[in-house]
Amino acid sequence: MRGAMLCARRLGGLRARLGARQVSTSWSPVGAAFNVRPQGRRLDLFGERQGLFGVPTLRAPEGFRVAQERALRRTEQLVARACSLPPGPQTVLLFDELSDALCRVADLADFVRIAHPEAAFREAAEEACRSIGTAVEKLNTNVELYQSLQKLLADERLANSLDPETRRVAELFLFDFEISGIHLDNDKRRRAVDLNVKILDLSSTFLMGTNLPVKAEKHLLPERVWHHFEVAGDHVVVDGLRAEAPDDLVREAAYKIFLYPNAGQLKCLEELLSNRDLLAKLVGYESFSHRALQGTMARSPETVMQFLEKLSDKLSERTMKDFEMMRGMKMKLNPQNSELMPWDPPYYSSLIRAERSSVEPGAYGPFFSLGACMDGLDVLLGRLLGVSLRVQQPAPGEVWAQDVRKLAVVHESEGLLGYIYCDFFQRADKPHQDCHFTIRGGRVREDGSYQLPVVVLMLNLPQPSRDSPTLLTPGMMENLFHEMGHAMHSMLGRTRYQHVTGTRCPTDFAEVPSILMEYFAADYRVVQQFARHYQTGQSLPRSMVSRLCESKKVCAAADMQLQVFYAALDQLYHGPHPRGRCTTDVLRATQERFYGLPYVPGTVCFRSALPSTTS
Repeated sequence: MRGAMLCARRLGGLRARLGARQVSTSWSPVGAAFNVRPQGRRLDLFGERQGLFGVPTLRAPEGFRVAQERALRRTEQLVARACSLPPGPQTVLLFDELSDALCRVADLADFVRIAHPEAAFREAAEEACRSIGTAVEKLNTNVELYQSLQKLLADERLANSLDPETRRVAELFLFDFEISGIHLDNDKRRRAVDLNVKILDLSSTFLMGTNLPVKAEKHLLPERVWHHFEVAGDHVVVDGLRAEAPDDLVREAAYKIFLYPNAGQLKCLEELLSNRDLLAKLVGYESFSHRALQGTMARSPETVMQFLEKLSDKLSERTMKDFEMMRGMKMKLNPQNSELMPWDPPYYSSLIRAERSSVEPGAYGPFFSLGACMDGLDVLLGRLLGVSLRVQQPAPGEVWAQDVRKLAVVHESEGLLGYIYCDFFQRADKPHQDCHFTIRGGRVREDGSYQLPVVVLMLNLPQPSRDSPTLLTPGMMENLFHEMGHAMHSMLGRTRYQHVTGTRCPTDFAEVPSILMEYFAADYRVVQQFARHYQTGQSLPRSMVSRLCESKKVCAAADMQLQVFYAALDQLYHGPHPRGRCTTDVLRATQERFYGLPYVPGTVCFRSALPSTTS
């Protein structure tokens, strides 16, 4: 990771200091805040409303236009300064301030266009993303701006005078120019900008399309499955795969309907991949995958595919054994239809895990209330990192939904580190994805103060009921720890430059802190600290924790094989063009080569895994 993490406590101290807690149903302030139903905020007719995330201009959708215009004016000023000053460390500071001015609008807008419940806000944010994105692509082909940075790094004396962090940031900015076609003539640079803008538009259209529900005529489905979906007149509305549904027919129907090819989406995908390929070739790469992987540890698509093929071969035997176990379970429960299909693994693997552990999956929920899990994270982060999570009441207008919680992240010696907005609960039109969004990156300001990072964690947890708080499955609990790992990366990865702060690190490394957090979620020494029954205060028995940890190894090969399939598909979609085959044919062949379960005619995989080499 670029930049220094705040000093972490020695992990050895965890073993000595995690002592048993007394049985209690009382919660810490952070636990209590997440274990109660959100209350409607009191109407204040005379109080002043804040904008989204406390940004005054964002009290209304129209504020996005004001924000983007201010950012673009500030950009012009910074570009002029960068081009007029002699090269030196100040050049890098100006570039980073320029990046920050644009990112503070673009990153916020990128979240709002996806997650805000009001269409007017989503549309205004979408336009802001497009406007700022276009400006960025033009800057990446601005020759005078490039030369101001290139002169700095080309002068050996000046380059050697830079501290390592400043030099690395300068090199990264220069790299952005180079992969954007700064070396091309005027006409080709304009073509590169046009292609990048078109790619931004197509990416946005495609991603938004993946979240749309699909309607199917009711008469096409057996009546007994209608109630598993939303019914709208003569149609059922399918908004997800229902992967955990016990009824095979429900899972099959959801899979075939939700993944049914949409002509508009298919056309958008083909255009997106084609334009990415055109851009890559224009700026001097064999394929878009070659462009996207330059500068990473893998370095080239050839290395990636060699790794995926070798991993797939190593997994193959174990994956087949996992599928055989699932077939056996399906045969036992549904002997008339025992063929294992792509909609089956999540459900039957969960049954096998439950059988192996002799514990029903639902038995864990009462011990994993959301408040208990947040309490556990607070304790863990405090003992490992000296960090505490403190609940704050958002101001009117600061959040986009009533049930969003705001946390201040405070370090025992450094003080306030930043803010996490927790958008944890399901709602209509919310994407079915668990994500971490950077809203504002941290950096050292010109006056020496530190710009505090702001992030959003977005999950899709069930709302609490009248009788109980939100109860998490073991998988939900692990996802919560995973996403909190990203948030802590953003809070603790404090750098001088926002261009490399927190999760704005090499892509190869971005998942490391969050994966490490998953290990804590599977360690009895950690889990025993917070897993308490929400009614009785009883701790989760050690035997149940041990069985849960062991059960995670069951069908692990099949789970990994699915990810290998998605990664290989991504590489092939972004490999050399023309492919000679449509995207669906590539999907079919790749699934047969890298997964092992049959392709289902008339389906695509764009909703379960998006082509994501880059955006």
